[in-house]
Amino acid sequence: MVFTKTSIGGLLIVEPAVFNDERGFFVVKYQKNLFKEVGIENEFVQDNLSYSKFGTIRGLHFQKLVCSQAKLVSVAKGKILDVAVDIRKGSKTFGKFEAIGLSDENKRSFFIPDGFAHGFSVLSEYAIVTYKVDKYYDKENESGIIYNDPALNINWQIPEDQIIISNKDLQYKSLKESVR
Repeated sequence: MVFTKTSIGGLLIVEPAVFNDERGFFVVKYQKNLFKEVGIENEFVQDNLSYSKFGTIRGLHFQKLVCSQAKLVSVAKGKILDVAVDIRKGSKTFGKFEAIGLSDENKRSFFIPDGFAHGFSVLSEYAIVTYKVDKYYDKENESGIIYNDPALNINWQIPEDQIIISNKDLQYKSLKESVR
């Protein structure tokens, strides 16, 4: 397993060892001791899976306060652009984001520590996204940032007329208004 740092502290791209043979392949996506060796000691408490069609943007979501979640995101089928926005107050990279391509072909994962808003866009016909979280979802502490905040200027790689986004996600405000 190879862990690659990004330009924003705490975010890591995880490239697993892939074992191929005539039957197909085998991949270990998470191994606690290897994550611990690079300083990730989060105890994941829940696995989530979503199915989304091309053009879907989910996010940018985050849990406030003590409910802030670390995530380990992977793609079981398809291709996404996975985005993490630094919302850690006092961080040198506050308001900056990383956008990483994850797919069933590259088999990479994206580790996102707590203190980040998270979202993704579906770039293939559909995508099945799996992610581990280290805290349970809490509706009372749910929040988000509008996907098209001009201050962030994220290129979701989806034509504007093909974006599919929930009404709930459309109600979110800008980074400046959402993170105080």
